[in-house]
Amino acid sequence: MKKNKKCIFSIVVRIAVVAGTVFTVGILLFIVGYILIKGVPHLKLSLFEFEYNSTNTSMMPAIINTILMIVLTLVIAIPIGVITAIYLTEYSKRNNLLIRIIRITTETLSGIPSIIYGLFGYIFFVIFMKFDYSLLSGALTLSIMILPIIIRTTEEALLAVPNSYREGSYGLGAGKIRTIFKIVLPAAFQGIFAGIILSIGRIVGESAALIYTAGTVPKIASSLLSSTRTLSVHMYSLWSEGLYTNEAYATAVVLLIIVIGINALANRVSKKIIKR
Repeated sequence: MKKNKKCIFSIVVRIAVVAGTVFTVGILLFIVGYILIKGVPHLKLSLFEFEYNSTNTSMMPAIINTILMIVLTLVIAIPIGVITAIYLTEYSKRNNLLIRIIRITTETLSGIPSIIYGLFGYIFFVIFMKFDYSLLSGALTLSIMILPIIIRTTEEALLAVPNSYREGSYGLGAGKIRTIFKIVLPAAFQGIFAGIILSIGRIVGESAALIYTAGTVPKIASSLLSSTRTLSVHMYSLWSEGLYTNEAYATAVVLLIIVIGINALANRVSKKIIKR
């Protein structure tokens, strides 16, 4: 009798798991398919010209600005996030009050809506620091947004490295810093890289925070203090104006391709580095 109940329960759980998987994948395919059907017919070469004007709502300036925003944000956020995670895992003592405060703060930051980051960036970077609407203001705001992702994923990756690696390094006479940078970090690289990929996805898809900090000027940024728009902001601007709905769908297709391409390229690079 008990065996029959266990069998029935396992079958129900298996059906529920399969149904959940099919439902999730189905929603993803529906969204992607809908965007492709709506956007692909409106893709044209004029949308990839280097100048935006009233007759041609080119997305090329936004694509270049998105790449600039990704690079600048990661340059700011990765060193801070990785160093913080190293301190939390390698140098801090357990049940330390400071460590608990840092972890609670990190968890809180990861749950704050992006519009709040945008308002903070506007008040602090745009007005107080007088960076105005600029590439730098947007990158600084986004770096604060992705810090929780980088810190948590890096911390988990470092904790997953076996202590025997550290003990073996110490046994051969290596110091703590050398052990961290030569043994621990390379072993945790895959987990750290996964966090960076997630961060790139957050940067590419962000619009609310950047409207208040980077602005909406449809031109390629000429300096760090130039106002500009990324691809997601470009799509939002086209849709909100109500005059370029087809172009907004075409931009969504390109945005989708860029996200998929970044993830595929990142996974390939990660595998090659791990093999080396």
